Amino acid sequence: MACGLVRIERSEVDAWAAAVDNGKATDHLVRVTVFDNSDGVRSYANGGGVVPVVSRALDGRLWFRGLGVVNIVDPKHLPVNKLPPPVYIEQITADRKAYDAVAQLRFHPLIRDVQIDYTALSLVASEKVQFRYMLEGFDRDWQEAGNRRQAFYTNLPPRRYSFRVKACNNRGVWNEEGATLDFAIAPAYYQTWWSRLSCVVAFLVLLWALYQLRLRQVAAQVRHRLEGRFEERERIARELHDTLLQSFQGLLLRFQSASNIPRTSPEEAQKRLDGAIEQSAQAIAEGRDAVQGLRASTLETNDLAAALNTLAKELAANQANQNSPTIGVQVQVEGASRDLHPILRDDIFRIAGEALRNAFLHAQASRIEVDIRYGAERFRVRIRDDGKGIESHIVTDKGRAGHWGLRGMHERAKLVGGNLGVWSKLDSGTEIELTIPASTAYATSTQRRSWFSRRIAAKTDDSRVS
Repeated sequence: MACGLVRIERSEVDAWAAAVDNGKATDHLVRVTVFDNSDGVRSYANGGGVVPVVSRALDGRLWFRGLGVVNIVDPKHLPVNKLPPPVYIEQITADRKAYDAVAQLRFHPLIRDVQIDYTALSLVASEKVQFRYMLEGFDRDWQEAGNRRQAFYTNLPPRRYSFRVKACNNRGVWNEEGATLDFAIAPAYYQTWWSRLSCVVAFLVLLWALYQLRLRQVAAQVRHRLEGRFEERERIARELHDTLLQSFQGLLLRFQSASNIPRTSPEEAQKRLDGAIEQSAQAIAEGRDAVQGLRASTLETNDLAAALNTLAKELAANQANQNSPTIGVQVQVEGASRDLHPILRDDIFRIAGEALRNAFLHAQASRIEVDIRYGAERFRVRIRDDGKGIESHIVTDKGRAGHWGLRGMHERAKLVGGNLGVWSKLDSGTEIELTIPASTAYATSTQRRSWFSRRIAAKTDDSRVS
């Protein structure tokens, strides 16, 4: 193979020896200087083998013998090129179209291929001139190009760039200043900041639209469920009405039979009348309780305090008819009264009404307090009594086996998105509290009555007239 003369400085040899001692010889790079034809040294083909090819003369010069060639080197007078080569950028080619290397070039969007031609001037061994370059805004470090005089880039993003190139001569003297070329690539319309902002806004609008669609779907499901409940309640009311009608018709027959008994048997007539009266009283009581439970609703007035007051008076009247001790009821309202959401207010009344009935019928209380608070963050209804209280295991299990009142209150509270708390202790009374977030409980001031709400109101008015 072709050979030349290689010069290694003493410092490089010492550094390599130290690396060998530390076990890092493979990581150490030895820098050498090669003398070839450009330095006046004729290379030759080495056929192999070991022959004495170097000798030192008395004047200190080194004689290198080859096959028919003798090279003489004077170590004391080695020529050294200390001039750094000047560097120039010749042109830039974008998508096969050449442009002069002038400052502040601006290219059209979607440039695919960029080629930058550069060179360096050296009158001594120009083929040994080495280059390194870096495209600021794209490259993270300097790129070693060897003696190649072109740089290539593909699919550069739109932005401003600064291309820098350096060169060194045949003896490794670098021109650190080098040459610089500034240019920019314009963005396409979809690469601009306003286009990206528009995409973000469009995405957020889409999310909002999907959220609104989901809200409407949930509201439709709730309306459908409530329509079913309303129709079921009307069906039961009709059945009770028909049942009560049949009971009264039976009573009418008994009264007629009693009236047909001859006056000579007053005891038999009185007996039949007493039985008819007892049967009628029982039918009326059962019918009143059933119809009250099915028809009572805050949908009529949307005034929860008034509805609970009315219910308390009815329960107190029933207690008085049964010669039971009088129970004092106090209903208090905190905050400005607000309309409850039409989908939730009936369930709220059901929960509060069930708690009030339990206090009247089972607590053996002497006083019941009802607190209604229209808060800015949450709506709250609290019913307290000073009765005998509830056993702790019943509170924990949400009701006694076979009884569904307390469990039903918890289920309704969950359906309306609220929280039901029950606190009780034997001989210390009971407190039941329902809380619902304000955003769920209250109807907005601009909310229009839906078709379902108008239908309920119309049917309620019809039931009043009938």
